[in-house]
Amino acid sequence: MNWINNVVRPKIRSLWSAKRDVPENLWVKCPETGEMVFHRDLEANQWVIPNSGYHMRMPPKERFVQLFDGSDYEAIATPAVTQDPLKFRDEKRYVDRLRDSRAKTGNDDAVLVGAGRVEGNAVVAAVQDFDFMGGSLGTAAGEAIIRGMEEAVARSAAFVMFTASGGARMQEGILSLMQMPRTTVAVEMLREAGLPYLVVLTNPTLGGVTASYAMLGDVHIAEPGALIGFAGPRVIEQTIREKLPEGFQRSEYLHEHGMVDLVVHRHEMRATIGRLVRLLTHAKGTALIPA
Repeated sequence: MNWINNVVRPKIRSLWSAKRDVPENLWVKCPETGEMVFHRDLEANQWVIPNSGYHMRMPPKERFVQLFDGSDYEAIATPAVTQDPLKFRDEKRYVDRLRDSRAKTGNDDAVLVGAGRVEGNAVVAAVQDFDFMGGSLGTAAGEAIIRGMEEAVARSAAFVMFTASGGARMQEGILSLMQMPRTTVAVEMLREAGLPYLVVLTNPTLGGVTASYAMLGDVHIAEPGALIGFAGPRVIEQTIREKLPEGFQRSEYLHEHGMVDLVVHRHEMRATIGRLVRLLTHAKGTALIPA
């Protein structure tokens, strides 16, 4: 009995522990085709499903790595804000939701800002993280975007905004909605400085974000298949009681109807942004843009 207790059982426990330590997300399922892709292959392909071309959500820091020359960028510190100005509570306290999102993403809030060079051009970029409370626009996100635009002016750099959001953050009420005019004023600051403002619309971009800075760019680029609009298609169908056209509010539909300037595959995004910045700043080098 001592041999079973002292040797066999500890061995079984160690094997069970090792099995439980294996990550559960080694394989990622394509939402369109159901194809299973090994997560390292997906990361190596910039979070694009190889066969279907479906663009998965991409972590903000990975965006910076893929965007900037040599994956070299400077993280820009963003202003601190009051965490829970309205002491909001629904099913959970707002402070608890913030804590959970920070633990999940490793970020303080939904927007990260970085600065570097894209094909030799000075660029400041901001990225919204949909995994942080749906990329919702609150005071912290608004302050981060404004800080990024101020940094672009200080560096005489182009500003690139990668949007991914469900809209305003309801837990902050009117304070969240005030970020729409505040970011709009910051966009005007870029224009007065004569600096390019490029918007990359990723899946999804909705609500107050679409109604403000997401649609104020000099050029609007969209990733393939991205859902872009104010209200979602299901809400619209329930309101007007009509079936919407196929692909309504998707990148390709909006490009066809003049709301989006370019639909660009993620593999071509860096080169396209580099060409656009050269074109808009009259920098030397080719400024050709793919049709």
